[in-house]
Amino acid sequence: MIAVVISGTGLYRPPHVITNAELVESFNRYVDLQNGAHAAEIAAGTRQALVHSSVEFIEKASGIKQRYVIDKDGVLDPTRMRPRFAPRRDDELSLMAEIAVDAAKKALAQAGREAGEIDAVYCAAANMQRAYPAMACEIQAALGAGGFGFDMNVACSSATFAIEQAANAVRAGTARRVLVVDPEITSAHLEWRDRDCHFIFGDVCTAIVVEAADESRSADRWQILGTRLVTQYSNHIRNNAGFLNRCEDTDPDARDKTFMQEGRKVFKEVVPMAAAHIEQHLHALGFEPTHVRRYWLHQANLGMNQLIVKRLVGREVGDDLAPIILSEYANTASAGSIIAFHHHRADLVAGDLGVICSFGAGYSVGSVVVRKM
Repeated sequence: MIAVVISGTGLYRPPHVITNAELVESFNRYVDLQNGAHAAEIAAGTRQALVHSSVEFIEKASGIKQRYVIDKDGVLDPTRMRPRFAPRRDDELSLMAEIAVDAAKKALAQAGREAGEIDAVYCAAANMQRAYPAMACEIQAALGAGGFGFDMNVACSSATFAIEQAANAVRAGTARRVLVVDPEITSAHLEWRDRDCHFIFGDVCTAIVVEAADESRSADRWQILGTRLVTQYSNHIRNNAGFLNRCEDTDPDARDKTFMQEGRKVFKEVVPMAAAHIEQHLHALGFEPTHVRRYWLHQANLGMNQLIVKRLVGREVGDDLAPIILSEYANTASAGSIIAFHHHRADLVAGDLGVICSFGAGYSVGSVVVRKM
């Protein structure tokens, strides 16, 4: 079987930071405005008063301390509470393609490749900017890559699912090398007015080059020893925005048209599911969880990651075994585990074993077992 490697990664990080303190100040101003506007209904008992958020609540619930966003002013405007993006003409590069091209160029440089050497582009993200033409095709054209491209959406597991497709394409000979890009403009589908989730997401884009090991020029190569994917239907993470909305005569700004989750149920169900998935994948490859030098996990919740790794290795662990980047980046959907891999692999040596794993809506879990070459 052809040995396949990850030979480069790239990261686009937006220019603006929103701290928890800034976010709480904005949210609490929104709460005060809403409670004031509906004071009579609240007094009559026909409407429930909104409750303030706090930095302590956010950090205890998630471990998140800040997030990067493409637009800050719109999010922090208590009369708006969503990003403000300028519309672009059809002949201009779209916003999602723009950040994907930035990350892609960095990944290509790390891999020692030119865009023209890419045979396929997979745009894998939780939400696409439009239905068609495919974002991947636009990114492919903007880069000057060859071959083909397509979009795929498996929510927070989009990147790991795309890595499997990329590795399979290389092994099958349908592509010599594949570029996977994960542009996550999560600020646009987060409900910033909901206390239970207003702090969760941040914007980012990651990129990964996957190619045959014997053709790779990179000095930093990670052999893909195996991939494993699983989905199990659940309604506990959901977003009902879609093209059918206009035919249903529903409110386009209704609560269900943005990110929703039942957090406690997700935590309770996904932790054992993800831990069992990783353990079974490792066993199938002849490894034990304790053989793994580093786990690069999906970055959604600090407690969730800590408990998953504790189930795997039987003890409390620190950042060395399972690095956390969500305190800086927040939840970045499919990009989270790739950011962790991008930032926290330089200290590993040849032969070290690692696991990239994502878990999210669907439910979907994807794992990629890699070894430093």
